[in-house]
Amino acid sequence: MSERLYVGVDVGGTKVAAGLVDVDGRILSNIRVPMVSRSSAEAGLNAVLSAIAQATTGSDAIAGIGICSPGPLDPFAGIVLNPPNLPCWRNFALAESVRKVYPVPVKVNNDANAAALAEARWGAAREYKNVFYATIGTGIGTGIVFDEKIFHGRTGAAGEGGHNSVDYRGPICACGKPGCIEVLASGNAIARRARERIATGTSSTMLELAGGNVDAIRGETVGKAFLAGDPFAKELILETIEMLAVWFANMIDLLDPEVIVIGGGAATLYQPFYDQLRERIPQLAVNPRASEVPVLPAHYGAESGIAGGAALCA
Repeated sequence: MSERLYVGVDVGGTKVAAGLVDVDGRILSNIRVPMVSRSSAEAGLNAVLSAIAQATTGSDAIAGIGICSPGPLDPFAGIVLNPPNLPCWRNFALAESVRKVYPVPVKVNNDANAAALAEARWGAAREYKNVFYATIGTGIGTGIVFDEKIFHGRTGAAGEGGHNSVDYRGPICACGKPGCIEVLASGNAIARRARERIATGTSSTMLELAGGNVDAIRGETVGKAFLAGDPFAKELILETIEMLAVWFANMIDLLDPEVIVIGGGAATLYQPFYDQLRERIPQLAVNPRASEVPVLPAHYGAESGIAGGAALCA
């Protein structure tokens, strides 16, 4: 292979995914290896290097390597600081360590920032310069792209939109603040509300889907119940759509983006309600042109980390 290609690497607590991505954002390969996150820093690095080696077999034209890692991290220096689910790395110079083996540009960033850049460069937001991206899964992450560049802020820590509070009297988020959108509208959040309501007597097919064990109800259970016509599942989702509408209206008033892109596993659960979301956001925003901001599903799904990593270097 002689075409110039980029390597995107997605590091998680249990796996490392890597793939080759071409200049048009097409993912040409996708491999996974186990991540030994509770061993030594060297073992964690070796998992990343193994994934890169397997993903680049047969290619001699690697133009750069981009790595999505859990934070906190320093994207300017390529240092992973102290991620809770990667205890093997503490103040670890990941970019420099990879560069010693692969002498090409190496970039490190968090997955939401990188996915936002991939969507802006190659995906759903490729026609826009100013993008607000939200990935809604077990948690909520966000990325901000201004003029086709990630907005990092002063220290590289900007873009933690999932920890923007929309209810100061709400449940306490894992970050310590009350009522963050993550603790209200993530997949874990909607499952928690379902469990609480069903445990106090609300009737729902979710209990049957969970084998009669209320503690086994997950976000996926809510989705299955909704597809089966469960009224309570629909009620839960509509409640969550209202919370998301408030949050997105806040983001429009703060950032004035050209487009909002939504990715992540739980986004599929909410997608049938995007029309309600698009209608409600302008009613809540101060920005008089909020209705002009499209709300779009992300182009990249489970491979957003690979595409995002590559976008960091493209």
